[in-house]
Formats: sequence, C-alpha cells, structure tokens
Amino acid sequence: MSDLRLKLSRNLDELISKIEKARIKVSEHHIVNIVAVSKSCDEQSIKTMYELGHRAFGENRVQQLKERMHDLEGLPLQWHMIGRLQKNKINALLDAAPFLFQSLDSLELAEELQKKAETKGVKISALLQVNSANEPQKAGVDPKAAVEIYEQILQECPNISLKGLMCMGAHTKDTKEIIKSFETTRNIYDTLTSK
Repeated sequence: MSDLRLKLSRNLDELISKIEKARIKVSEHHIVNIVAVSKSCDEQSIKTMYELGHRAFGENRVQQLKERMHDLEGLPLQWHMIGRLQKNKINALLDAAPFLFQSLDSLELAEELQKKAETKGVKISALLQVNSANEPQKAGVDPKAAVEIYEQILQECPNISLKGLMCMGAHTKDTKEIIKSFETTRNIYDTLTSK
C-alpha cells in the first residue's frame, strides 16, 4: 500500500468512526454523507479516495469544479459546489451541473440563478445557506428571514430544487457558540419541515 493510500485510508477511517459515534448518539436512522473538500488535493488523491470507497467531493470555485468534473469524468463521483458564487459565474455553474449547490446565500442570487436556469431549460439542486452565527464575514441569509426566503424560493424559483439548509458553525473556540449556531439552523429546519 502506498504512503498516500495508507494516510488517506487512516484519515477516512478515523473520520467515519467519529461521525458514526456522533450519529448514533442522535439517531440510528440518520444518514450522513461526507463531502470531501478537494480544493487543495491533486487528482491522484481523489482517485485514491475513490478506490477507498469515497464518492462525494466539493469544490469552492466554479472553474476548478468544471475542470475536476471533466478530468475525472470516468469516475462516478458526486460533485458539490461549496463556495460562494458570483453572479457572473452562474452560467458556468449551470453548465457544470453539479449534484448539489451548497451555498445559495441570498434571495437575489436565487432569482438570478432561476432566470438563467429557466433560459437554459435546466434545474439545479441547492441548499439555502444560513448565516446562523451572524458573522459579518460569512455569507448566508439572516436566520430571522430564512424561513420566509426559503418559502419564497420554493414558490418563485421552480428551476431551483431546494434540498435543505447549510450553515457553518461560529468561528470561535467557544464550543457553546458553535453549538448555538447549529441549533439555530436546526430550529429553522424544524420550522420548515413542520409546515
């Protein structure tokens, strides 16, 4: 076994073990999908991860996403766009057609995405990004407006298939603040699913 394969195998096994312990504490019925952020990896690392059984990868730049999808098209990988999207990159994202766009961070972006997706005759699956930690350096909708914006996108943007919410925990060492940001998102999700 190569050094790269051994290192990736150990890291993946350790991560899966931690996630499984946490998942079982919450519910044995939850399904967890790990998306490996591949932005700083070379193609050989992605291929090795594939050989180890991993399938979902995320890129934070549209151009890098398109290149990776093209270069690795022989592998049945699930590609996610995880970065902030500038409006001038919408067509490139739609052309790439990732499995999931995880960072739909505003109603304005949704409206522009809808227009271009409708023109192209395509649909895109997305997560609404919520700025649950209320940090000015982070993108995402205000938690207080998230339910209303989510419902508005559902009604007004038929070419966007919303699959749920996304947030990043508070950028702090204070565990309580990190947990609070995820609880905020969970409360929004519970409100949306209870309707």
